[in-house]
Amino acid sequence: MAQSDPDQLRLVQESGAALFEAVAARGGVPVEDPLVADEPEATQLLVRLGVLREEDGRYIVVDPQMAQGAVVTPLSQRAAEAIDAASSWAQAFSQLTQAYRRYPPTADGPMAELHGEQLNAFLEQVVEGARDEVLTAQPQVGRSAAGLRTATARDLAALQRGVRLRTIYQHAARRARFTRQYVDLVTAEGGEVRTLDEFFNRLIVVDRRVALIPSAHDRTTAVVIRDSNLVAYLVDIFERNWDRGLPFTQTTAEIASTIAAEQRAMATRMLIEGHPDSASAKRMGVSDRTYAAYLADLKRDYDAQTRFQLGYRMGLEASSGSRDD
Repeated sequence: MAQSDPDQLRLVQESGAALFEAVAARGGVPVEDPLVADEPEATQLLVRLGVLREEDGRYIVVDPQMAQGAVVTPLSQRAAEAIDAASSWAQAFSQLTQAYRRYPPTADGPMAELHGEQLNAFLEQVVEGARDEVLTAQPQVGRSAAGLRTATARDLAALQRGVRLRTIYQHAARRARFTRQYVDLVTAEGGEVRTLDEFFNRLIVVDRRVALIPSAHDRTTAVVIRDSNLVAYLVDIFERNWDRGLPFTQTTAEIASTIAAEQRAMATRMLIEGHPDSASAKRMGVSDRTYAAYLADLKRDYDAQTRFQLGYRMGLEASSGSRDD
């Protein structure tokens, strides 16, 4: 008997239960009694289930608890096996999904564009899969507290697996409280962080096999690069910037003086080149208000009343210096 047959279950629920109760109420019935003779399918099913038994020409009821195990136990075992199988299949597909996110298919071959949540999921998976090294360049201060918390958990997990982590920020990041907290945590686990004066684009390289760079379209899109030659080129750029960077964790007077001089020089360069204030502030990784303070200091130093006067006098000074050389 197919004990899991839904038609048989329905027959028990619709007519078999009523028939069983009627036979039980009468203390059994003769096998030719119309009660059972008129319901041959239900009668035979109850007999096969073991809750109705023929004895001395009569049908008598049997305690269903005694017969239940023969039907329910095999079904429960199959259900448990099905749950185990489902769990195993879920794990297998999870492994496949991780591989898919690490190496997303694309018609562009070694490069692919990822957007929004797809990008976030890929980043989580590729860093979780790091085995040797993660290189990160993070321009500007503008990382949210929530974003830094996520990055902190992810990066600490990588460091604890023995992965080497190196990060480059702009000098302005030293003023951001959440960034300082992040740096304290990762450096305590062996991470290394340096800062630069100049603007650079965001870059993440994992195990020197896959790199992520910003898309030219928008900030929510990134380009995943798996071409070994392009990845090696990006690593070389990172290493050159790393060599020029100043350790984040060192706060000596000499380093502080160097940082101040480099930021002032960059503000001067932005002004001479004619960049708008908002664009200059963005390239330096500072707020418009902080950049305005830089300009105020420069105006005072050059005795200039307006931005135009300041740019003109600084340009003359730069031109004079070039001629002297």
